[in-house]
Amino acid sequence: MTRTDPTNRVERRRTAARRRGAALPRAVAALLLATALGGCLGTRDRDVTASVPNDYRLRHPIAIQDGDQMVELFIGNNRGGLTPNQRAQVISFAQTWKREATGGIVVELPAGTPNERAAADALPEVQAILQAGGLPANAIYVQPYHPESPRKIATMRLRYPRMVAEAGPCGLWPDDLGPSYANPDYMSNRPYHNLGCATQRNLAAMIDDPHDLVQPRGETPVPTSRRTVVLEKFRKGEATGGTYPKEDKGKISDVGK
Repeated sequence: MTRTDPTNRVERRRTAARRRGAALPRAVAALLLATALGGCLGTRDRDVTASVPNDYRLRHPIAIQDGDQMVELFIGNNRGGLTPNQRAQVISFAQTWKREATGGIVVELPAGTPNERAAADALPEVQAILQAGGLPANAIYVQPYHPESPRKIATMRLRYPRMVAEAGPCGLWPDDLGPSYANPDYMSNRPYHNLGCATQRNLAAMIDDPHDLVQPRGETPVPTSRRTVVLEKFRKGEATGGTYPKEDKGKISDVGK
């Protein structure tokens, strides 16, 4: 019978203990790394699938779509023509049509109202002003409409289609803004749904051309004559700015000289 040396058994136990001790930190490090990666992935998934995005431009995007530009003319029962102010409105309407319209002009005449005859008599004058403003005759369409209340004075409507930028609607409050454990957005300190909607809506209303939100406008040719003058002055070492011979005419005093 062979006996095992007690010294060898103790040494083997110590070696196994050292191996377990060396493997434990690696296991803990791997566990912490997996937890961190899982937390990042979970946070990213929650950000993507959340009902309220963090960026207000994603919650309330500005959309470019078809809209109408309209002007209303109040025609009196016994007039049958346009006032000077109304003629100016029609002229301005024709100018904006040439710049931004995507279709012809529709003239809506009231029907079944006390001023129906007067509006029909004013129609030729409106058509003449529009054609003088550059509209072809086949781009003007006339159609009657019946107002909701015949007792109120109905207007002659002029409208044309154009591209508009819109955002909203605003004023939507799907969740309570107060503390609530049932609302995950409140517990995660996320912005509420209506935040930034008014800013986006006002920005869309102030845009002169909705296409500017998508791409810049084309550059116009440079003024060659002015550029030649400036380059000639620069070559001679002269000041390239403009001169104002009467720049001191509107001064109040000589204080500061």
